[in-house]
Amino acid sequence: MHQHGAQAYHQTTKVVETPRERESALLMKAAAGLQRVKDEWDTSTMEELRSALTFNRKLWTIFMSAVTQDDSPLPREIRQNIANLGMFVMNQTRDILYTPAPRPEQIGVLVQLNRQIAAGLRGM
Repeated sequence: MHQHGAQAYHQTTKVVETPRERESALLMKAAAGLQRVKDEWDTSTMEELRSALTFNRKLWTIFMSAVTQDDSPLPREIRQNIANLGMFVMNQTRDILYTPAPRPEQIGVLVQLNRQIAAGLRGM
């Protein structure tokens, strides 16, 4: 019985959630995963770091792909800004993964970026 209620709730959230709210939630999820690795830097494994960075990178790849489509409804300037931010995320991710001794501050930049974009999507 409980499982059916949870499924119904999950379906309802899909219906009421706008694309902007979904994007915001995903950015916050990525930020939370990165923040967890940053907070537990001394005990986090390379696999945990890779996993958090991979989720974030995939999310930004989707954003970049969406804004580069000809049928994107966003104004050209916003599309360009999102693409530029996406390239920054890709470069930062590469730097973290391929630096022999990455620093937690490098992850902090990605956390802050995701949180700020998420807040903007929520209209805050």
